[in-house]
Amino acid sequence: MVKERRKHLQQTISKRYAKDIKSADVWSVFKVVADFVQGFEELEELGPSVTIFGGAKVEKNSKYYQDAMHLSDILASKGFSIITGGGPGIMEAANRGAYRHKEQVDSVGLNIDLPHEQVPNAYTTKECTFDYFFSRKVMLVKYSLSYVIFPGGFGTLDELFEALTLIQTKKVTGVRLFLVGEAYFAPLLEFIRNSVLHEKMIDEEDMELITLSDDFDFIVSEIETSLHEQMEALKADGLEHTQYYKTLACFCKKRECDE
Repeated sequence: MVKERRKHLQQTISKRYAKDIKSADVWSVFKVVADFVQGFEELEELGPSVTIFGGAKVEKNSKYYQDAMHLSDILASKGFSIITGGGPGIMEAANRGAYRHKEQVDSVGLNIDLPHEQVPNAYTTKECTFDYFFSRKVMLVKYSLSYVIFPGGFGTLDELFEALTLIQTKKVTGVRLFLVGEAYFAPLLEFIRNSVLHEKMIDEEDMELITLSDDFDFIVSEIETSLHEQMEALKADGLEHTQYYKTLACFCKKRECDE
């Protein structure tokens, strides 16, 4: 039964890509542009945000689901909008935690058009559906101060290493990356240290790009610190006149007044 379902899904995907390949290249370009335009229009005025990644297959009674919902609840209560891939599992949990504060922050779901798994969850205040993974990935990381990675499968690991590469190559600055699920991710970090670092494929300082912690108070505190670090990075690049910088500055000023 499982094999038949998998075969059907593969045939569906193959037909779709065959159709795309046969389409004129210029029309594919328009679809790509449409993806980006949609994302920019929806998110350009988004305030300070945190992107939470994690597996779509995680069940509601899972500790990871409950932890993701709890962490996003804390972050949203402090004024941070939450961005996810918009689907079930960890994505739903994170949106659900933020949705409790929907009058103060946005709960954003950036979905992908897939023949399975990616059903939009019901806890978003803003949502977009993308045709292409790469345009969706840009939007998932572009507007965030920090990336929080919960346990997940190939897609989550892909997003983890994509985000790490962006930080390592300084394509994004002032951004922090956290792994939640110490028992789950410890073997991965051991592999990176004992094989990747040992073979000199990365530098020792690259290991410092990853923070593994299940301490939510610590993570929230570090994310709040990264807000100021990102503002300094934007200012150093001469971007203090951009709308994004102004939005962050307004957020900080409001928090100071509230305190």
